[in-house]
Amino acid sequence: MINAAEMMQRKHLYTVEDYYRMAESGILKPGERVELIEGVIVDMLPIGSAHGGVVNKINHLLSQVVGDGAVVAVQNPVRLNDLSEPEPDVALLRSRHDFYTESHPCPDDVRLIIEVADSSLSYDRDVKLPLYARHGIPQLWLVDLAAKELWIYSQPQGECYKEKVKADLQQPVSLPGLSGVQVDLSTLF
Repeated sequence: MINAAEMMQRKHLYTVEDYYRMAESGILKPGERVELIEGVIVDMLPIGSAHGGVVNKINHLLSQVVGDGAVVAVQNPVRLNDLSEPEPDVALLRSRHDFYTESHPCPDDVRLIIEVADSSLSYDRDVKLPLYARHGIPQLWLVDLAAKELWIYSQPQGECYKEKVKADLQQPVSLPGLSGVQVDLSTLF
């Protein structure tokens, strides 16, 4: 027999397919800021001007240096598996002829994910970072707006990254999967 505590712990997990059907049927409203994480539909916080400005700056800086070598995607879905489709602030993707119009990128398409955090720092670090590591995303940049820091996580292993480095923003930062390509982030903040 199931007790009340066990009943409260049970969850109905949604698949990416369910998630899209909910949007198509109007259960999820157009423009509603949500993402699917481990089968749970999670509300995303509104984007403040500092957050939006830093995302715009990263997009601009990356687009200048990668050219045709990669696709810079801003706040677009990345399908990690059947239960998770987060919308990272920025994703650096392998070049593809269709620019991902035929399907959302999957982990093998991702070179780098960037999450910009102000009030979402603990969520990005404690929920999304392990999710990205578990799916083999090769590198994650976590931009801490309050501290004006950029943390670079690489070498995913299990639910964590073996390497964590605070970037020296006065030095160019190498981009994963793009030999010799670096980005100057000295004006990020």
